[in-house]
Amino acid sequence: MSRTVAVLLGGRSAEREVSLVSGRACAKALRDAGYTVREIDVGKDITALIKALTPAPDVVFNALHGRWGEDGCIQGLLELLHIPYTHSGVAASALAMNKQMTKSIASTAGVISPEGIIVSPQDVAAGDVMERPYVVKPAQEGSSIGVRIVHEGDNQPPIDLATWKYGNEILVERFIPGRELTVGVMGDEPLAVTEIRPSQGFYDYEAKYTGGRADHIIPAPVPKAITDAALQAALTVHRALGCRGVSRSDFRYDDTKTAGKKTAGKKRAGNGAAKDGLYFLEVNTQPGMTPLSLVPEQAAHRGISFTELCAWMVEHATCDS
Repeated sequence: MSRTVAVLLGGRSAEREVSLVSGRACAKALRDAGYTVREIDVGKDITALIKALTPAPDVVFNALHGRWGEDGCIQGLLELLHIPYTHSGVAASALAMNKQMTKSIASTAGVISPEGIIVSPQDVAAGDVMERPYVVKPAQEGSSIGVRIVHEGDNQPPIDLATWKYGNEILVERFIPGRELTVGVMGDEPLAVTEIRPSQGFYDYEAKYTGGRADHIIPAPVPKAITDAALQAALTVHRALGCRGVSRSDFRYDDTKTAGKKTAGKKRAGNGAAKDGLYFLEVNTQPGMTPLSLVPEQAAHRGISFTELCAWMVEHATCDS
């Protein structure tokens, strides 16, 4: 008799559409692997979700993204129901969703990130709270939702306060020029380093989930020392936060001629100059599992098919309670 897996997808965050694509892809892969699969589109009604999880499946594959699905909330419910689930547990999920808390924990573990401050939307809308260029990020969102880079000479306000809908805390962070790198971790092993090259602008929501908007180069064409440092940093953050299953850490690599000269020996807001210009940005405890997603690409680079990746996640699902 095959094991039963309930795939949670959709949800009510700003990343609902991405979760639907991820969840359906994972559900198909798990069926191909021989599991009995139930797909559950998670809404606001918790009673309906508990009913959909009755009788309890052997495992829940959590394909939700963003708030309520990736921040410890759904993990807490599954703990109460004593159902093993994929990805990180309650504490690691909640910590990783808070970008400033993640930066603080990473710094304690010796992983350097750009200096940043938490401010209110009102403060950001009123004017520059940091010397330009800087990055404005919702403190607890994913998929680059609500992110904006504020450059010298920009005439528009950093955010439009009237349309801001991403919470009362904003992380304002020094912009690091250079290249975008990312590293997936599977279990206790970093997979590879990918360089992401958007066709224009930065790696925003549209670039992440629209074909042809970004090139993924694997392995990243960077010096071996940078590859090794990124692999180690991703594993260090994964362990420091207490992540399990699969995670993905994002980095900026400042390879400009003046990198190091500008920052060498300085300490700013608890974060110093990064070794060789490599800066950790954030960790994603539930990376996308769409056809354009980075972790499945890295797994394939290591000879692990998408079906094998999904099955591995199910077989390593756990519950703390």
